[in-house]
Amino acid sequence: MTLNLFYFLSFLAIMSAIMVVLSKNPVYSVLYLIITFFCIAGHYMLMNAQFLAIVHIIVYAGAIMVLFLYVIMLLNLNKESEPHKSTLQKIAATICAGLVMIVLVGSLKGTEGMIQQQPAAADIGLVKALGKVMFTKFLLPFEITSVLLLAAMVGAVMLGKPEKR
Repeated sequence: MTLNLFYFLSFLAIMSAIMVVLSKNPVYSVLYLIITFFCIAGHYMLMNAQFLAIVHIIVYAGAIMVLFLYVIMLLNLNKESEPHKSTLQKIAATICAGLVMIVLVGSLKGTEGMIQQQPAAADIGLVKALGKVMFTKFLLPFEITSVLLLAAMVGAVMLGKPEKR
């Protein structure tokens, strides 16, 4: 069951990533990118990393994609104002992309034997295990970070307030 789900999510992620590149409309490209991010979050769920999956959805599919859509709509891209690429530039870009793919495949070719199977603990990736480690082993850095974020928030509020005269 999980293997079929893995293959389905992988196929959907690859196809939507290809559609990000091939889509003519930039808004559709962003929507396909959101589908890709949800598929990656599904892979995190299959690896029993629920916290990482939820953070991935909130940060990428939520905040970053809203920002992308805002910028795309702010730019108001038209075909008339877009500079056209010459055929030579398109051929050069295709050759460069092919060379990068060859380098990536060549660098990953001998790595099958390097990955060692380790027995996975049942609670790795869960929020409960992360909270236990964060509040025992990393309590001081966690508290220092919270004080720094509080100071940044107070500073942003003070800078944003209008001056009284």
